[in-house]
Amino acid sequence: MTEPAPTRSPGTAAADPAPGVSGGGAGVVAGLLLAAGGGHRLGDHPKALLTHHGRPLVEHAVRALRDGGCDPVHVVLGAAADRVRAAADLTGCVVLENPAWTRGMGTSLRAGLASLSPTAAGAVLVTLVDQPGVGAAAVARLRSAYTSPSVLAAAGYGGRRGHPVLIGADRWAGVAAAARGDRGARAYLREHTGSLLLVECGDIADPRDIDTPADLGLLSP
Repeated sequence: MTEPAPTRSPGTAAADPAPGVSGGGAGVVAGLLLAAGGGHRLGDHPKALLTHHGRPLVEHAVRALRDGGCDPVHVVLGAAADRVRAAADLTGCVVLENPAWTRGMGTSLRAGLASLSPTAAGAVLVTLVDQPGVGAAAVARLRSAYTSPSVLAAAGYGGRRGHPVLIGADRWAGVAAAARGDRGARAYLREHTGSLLLVECGDIADPRDIDTPADLGLLSP
């Protein structure tokens, strides 16, 4: 889902950081893939296991983060986690299992941020597993907006905020505290709209997500 947000030029400094753990790693941007959903509107078929270009969709999302310049890459699983581990090649990723995934995306975001706190990352770039049209080009463009551990940026699509989202380490605690239900970072982003850098990606990515059987056409065999 995309939402209106002010557009700024890349490199604009973010302000008003929330207290949190600063990774302190200049230029180090981690990737965080939220892939725990059960796909209830898809007949309880976990989205991570949908097939895209002949492989599980979760692999496509991991590759987008890596090819876009994110390292390390953390992946949060939930529904059918054992099946996802068995079917998908997640070599080199830090794979987490969120036992509270049924309580919404916010629990996965909090788990992912907690796992990144001990790392040297100065920011994390958060992606969703159910957006096959968001690839490495969008990840790399948003990653280039990193300026400091207080950065707050999101991909824009025709001036509307969407995913991925780039969150500086100084903001992780504030984002985690605001993450509830299926809203993820949405509440925090709304509260800090004045500090948000919107990086237009509509020319290189498709933000549509897969929620219902009608959306399966976004996948490639």
